[in-house]
Amino acid sequence: MSAVDQKEKGPAGFTRRALLGTAGAGLLVGAGAGVAGAVAYDGPSDDRADRAGQGGALGAGRVPFRGGHQAGILEPQQTRVQLAAFDLADGAGRDGLRTMLQRWTKAVDRLTAGEPAEEFDNQVALDAGPCSLTVTVGFGAALFDKAGLADRRPAALEPLPAFTGDALDAARGDGDLFVQIGADDALVAVHALRTLQKLAAGTAALRWQAAGFARTPGATARPMTGRNLMGQIDGTNNPKPGEEGFAGKVFCAAGGDQPAWLAGGSYLVFRRIRMLLDHWEELPVERQERVIGRRKADGSPLSAPAGSGEGTAVDLSALGQDGALAIPSDAHVRVAAPAGNGGAAMLRRGFSYHDGLLPDGSPDAGLLFLAFQADPRKGFTPVQRKLSRGDGLSRFLRHEASGLYAVPPGVPAGGYLGQQLLEG
Repeated sequence: MSAVDQKEKGPAGFTRRALLGTAGAGLLVGAGAGVAGAVAYDGPSDDRADRAGQGGALGAGRVPFRGGHQAGILEPQQTRVQLAAFDLADGAGRDGLRTMLQRWTKAVDRLTAGEPAEEFDNQVALDAGPCSLTVTVGFGAALFDKAGLADRRPAALEPLPAFTGDALDAARGDGDLFVQIGADDALVAVHALRTLQKLAAGTAALRWQAAGFARTPGATARPMTGRNLMGQIDGTNNPKPGEEGFAGKVFCAAGGDQPAWLAGGSYLVFRRIRMLLDHWEELPVERQERVIGRRKADGSPLSAPAGSGEGTAVDLSALGQDGALAIPSDAHVRVAAPAGNGGAAMLRRGFSYHDGLLPDGSPDAGLLFLAFQADPRKGFTPVQRKLSRGDGLSRFLRHEASGLYAVPPGVPAGGYLGQQLLEG
């Protein structure tokens, strides 16, 4: 842990950075790991909304790169994201991977401080501050074989199973190295990606990339949870650091079949989920609310009075005036509820995307779903299996790309990304 994080360490071992950054980092309409939209904004815990418009103060936001966990997991969701995956070149091996990660570390150290990268700086972001830039790196399963590290591949990095309704494009998913780049300015995020891409030349090639967005701080009259492209308030029940067992849900601990090098790290599930917006928008609002299990106006659950607010506890046993379940049996919040999924939970940090029109004229838009968890076999996989079979919302979604990555722990002072794996 860096000197900064040691100094700012708060209750339960979490840094001030983590405690300030988690309440709105994630993002589903439901209580579990569902896959509706994900555009949550961290209001009360995030002072970016208050700083917006104060002469560039938003651009001055800086997130420490080094710490016990990688940045970009617990921090407030930025307004822009660049996601990308790289494939290691044939023959690069362990030494090539180490050299590249050392170069990436040096560049990210400077970029997150608002300084130009020493190499390949194209001056695109020259006038901007760090803009809360974070860079988070994960390792795909194939990397371990290519780098001669097969004996260190975590058991939990086994391929995700096929789910009902999947229509995955392999060219837009998976990859040996995954990168999540978040920033409050699009140019800052793109510049960081271009820098990493150039530093990887000859060692790793870009496999795919995707761009997403979230609500800009200060866009609403008061801090509030954001909405997804379905118009639904989204992000109500993400786990929070102050909750009992939070760390155990999100971060890995050595022991069992978890390797020692991953202690303090996490697993990331990525899904590109297209929303069938034309079909969704044909539904009357009342029907949309029954699909989700929450009111569209304020996010309050259908089991509580209108206007009670999104923070009102969901009562899955409540009945309506007609004697039927207030929250339908196939409503998203019911099917995704941790109580019905063995307590499974994830820290969701997704972004919306809108990439124009498909050949049939429908919008190519939806959610770049990102979920951090301690073990996908106990988190994403069982919940998504249940959702794919019984969630009414699944009729309006198409899972079109997927990836699973082991996210190493944070970068210590004097260290580099992935050092725990390569030298542990």
